[in-house]
Amino acid sequence: MNYPLSKFYFQVDWGGTRIGFHEVSGLDTEVEIIEYRQGASPDFSKIKMPGMKKFSNITLKRGSFAGDNEYFNWLSTIQLNSVERRTVTISLLDENGNPAITWTVKEAFPVKLQSTDLKAEGNEVAIETLEIAHEGLTIKNN
Repeated sequence: MNYPLSKFYFQVDWGGTRIGFHEVSGLDTEVEIIEYRQGASPDFSKIKMPGMKKFSNITLKRGSFAGDNEYFNWLSTIQLNSVERRTVTISLLDENGNPAITWTVKEAFPVKLQSTDLKAEGNEVAIETLEIAHEGLTIKNN
């Protein structure tokens, strides 16, 4: 029997240390709509055409580790209008650990870093969050 893939078995190559990520979100692609109507059209409505592609920012969450400043170091590469851009590869893995679906993100750079919240009565792992912007997303089903 053929089953759909589980979403909990994935890996992220983000150009930093190979460490497990807790969550990835924002793998969205959208096409903007262009509406147009010429004045002599017999229809009193607009036609719709596909416009430019639009991509959401991607959010990467992972556990916080002592001495690990890689998120902050990448964010610190921003100098006026320049930044270290990276190719980020996100792979959903099959039961054998092989990539089944791969999202390749081009020209990614950090735009927001959120450190963990602190709670004296908490019993959770400290999670840090990095939001990245990018210039394109391709999806490949292997």
